[in-house]
Amino acid sequence: MCAASWGDLEKENPELADFGRERLDGRVAYLATTSATGQPRASAVTPIVGLGGCFIFVEPGSSKNADLVTDSRYSLHCGVSDITGSSGEFQLAGRAVRIDDDDRRNLAESVSSYKPARRTILYELHLAEVIATSWRGGRADRQKWSSG
Repeated sequence: MCAASWGDLEKENPELADFGRERLDGRVAYLATTSATGQPRASAVTPIVGLGGCFIFVEPGSSKNADLVTDSRYSLHCGVSDITGSSGEFQLAGRAVRIDDDDRRNLAESVSSYKPARRTILYELHLAEVIATSWRGGRADRQKWSSG
């Protein structure tokens, strides 16, 4: 699985990146991970998009952190405003990479809409695939981007 940064998406498809930022940055989204037993799990997160990255902060004792330690693959889907998805849908998939560098953490915090607790763990979501869906006249208009 090839992986790219949010910055790569911005360079290659700025309109798609803007669409995604509007639906993810500072909003509740749903992170899908795989547990150590192989069961899928969905958890609410608040992604941070900025400085060329897409980040999440997670509690160290959380199931989502345990899942990402065991298997870094993820899928992230934005929240939607109604049952029809009229606000548009945005989904990305790839690998979550733990960031232990204090400078990078400080940068992620600087563009965050909230102040994460110091104990939280920072992950950058590397992108393998992005899918955006808009609904026009009852028909789905999908855009897809893949890294590599």
